[in-house]
Order: sequence, then structure tokens, then C-alpha cells
Amino acid sequence: MEQAIEQFITYLHNVKKTSANTELSYRRDLKKVFIFLCSKGLTDLVNVKEEDLEEYVDSMKEQHFATATVSRNIASMKAFFHFLSQEKLIEKDISERLKAPKIEKKMPEILTTEEVVRLLEQPSGDSPKEIRDKAMLELLYATGIRVTELITLRISEVNLSMSFIVCKDAHKERAIPFGMAAKNALIKYMTEAREQMVEDKSSDILFANCSGSPMSRQGFWKLIKYYSKKAGITADITPHTLRHSFAAHLVENGADLRSVQEMLGHSDISTTQIYANMNHNRIREVYAKAHPRG
Repeated sequence: MEQAIEQFITYLHNVKKTSANTELSYRRDLKKVFIFLCSKGLTDLVNVKEEDLEEYVDSMKEQHFATATVSRNIASMKAFFHFLSQEKLIEKDISERLKAPKIEKKMPEILTTEEVVRLLEQPSGDSPKEIRDKAMLELLYATGIRVTELITLRISEVNLSMSFIVCKDAHKERAIPFGMAAKNALIKYMTEAREQMVEDKSSDILFANCSGSPMSRQGFWKLIKYYSKKAGITADITPHTLRHSFAAHLVENGADLRSVQEMLGHSDISTTQIYANMNHNRIREVYAKAHPRG
């Protein structure tokens, strides 16, 4: 089965053009399935039955895995066994009837505009690190890009004169504008700090860590935790919180959903719709509190 997993990952990489993070997630999920099946003495895929996969799903539920985790594992299994069936490595797709548990959609955690301002004001020093941190936080909130997009951004993808960046993935690219605050922070970083931080002077990568190498997701996660604590923000925020805040604040201030969808890079507008729902909920709360007959 391990060999089949690697074949599947190779297929995802070469044909589906998936990202390294997606491939890592599939491999991690499927190796857990492999360990479970081996514990039942099932080392050959042709002997695995639908009931074995259902038993694995049940075991995850018994261990109180989050609904989203169970759903993701089911999606991984369905993609894997569908691939095996297509490649004629098994007789039929035994995962067809697996059903993911219904996930209750939670409203994303967002910061108030006041909290965002406090957060962005934290890196205020003139050390190369603080100048870099300021530029990263300002750009993240100004564009709503994903953390992976932020840490892999290249100088050639930043247009300072026109104030926009270009984000690319395997299927498309999108141009996202940014405002004066982010522009000023970027100019300061690129003219005063970047050269001192980047080890390889020929590198096109925009942001580097304190060792001179490209910034990691974990490194940025620690950075945002540090500054949120320093800002006195009690909410348990993640780098994705700024992306959610970017979108929610745009919609709250009148941006149309199609434009927000384009900037976020959502393929389906229903994903972006959640920010409009948040705004409607806030309006209802205001009405209920303020209207004399609310």
C-alpha cells in the first residue's frame, strides 16, 4: 500500500498540479489508514473491503476526532481509492459509499478594526526584523493573501509603482491591490532591511527569516502570536485571522462579493458568502439592540 500511496502522490503532483501542502496532507492521512489496515492484517489492497474503511471512520469518531478531521480523512480515502480504481490497481472503488459527516459551518474568527490597528502598530522599531515584520503584517491585512502566498512572494511579483502584487498557483494568477500603509512599509523594508536579512543576495524571495533563509509558515505563526499578545488581543488568532478580517472588513464597508472572491482567490463564491452572512448577523444584532421594538 505504501507504494500505491506514493504513486497517488506522484499523480497528484504531475497531473493535478497540487501544492506541496496538499500532498503532505494526503500522505499523512493515507499513512494513518495504512497503519490501521496493517493492524487488521490487511497489507494487500485487493483484500481491503468497504467495511474496513467504514471501521476506520468509526474508530476516528470513537477517538473523538474533530468532524472536520474525519471529513478530510474520508475525502483523502475517496480520492485515493478512486485513483486506484481508475488505474485498475483494484477491482472497484470501495470508498464510493463513504459519506462525510455534516460539518456545522462556524463563523470565522475576525478582529475588530481597532484590534487590527493595534496589531499592526506593534512592530514599530527600526531593526531589520521589526521593519520586515511590519511589512509582512501590513501586506497580509492589505491583501488578504494566504500565509503560504505571503512567505513565497517574490520581488518580481510586487509592483510598487502600481501598488499591487501578483499571486500565482498551478491553475491561475490574480492581481491584488494594496494601500498606502502597506506600500510605505514595503518600501521601507526593501530599501532599508531586506539586504541585511537575505543571505543569498541573488535570491528573488521577498521575505527572509533571521537566518537569511525564506520564512516558514511556523516562523510567521510565532511572529503573529507574539505581536497579538503584545497588542493585548485576547482572541486566539492565527495568520488566517487577518485574511478573514480583511474580507469581513471589505464586505462590511460595501465591497461587492465578486471582487472579494477574486482577491481571495476563491473558486466558488459560496465560500466568500460567509463574510456577507457575518455582516447580516452584525446588522441584525445592531437592530435588536437599537430599535425600540427590536
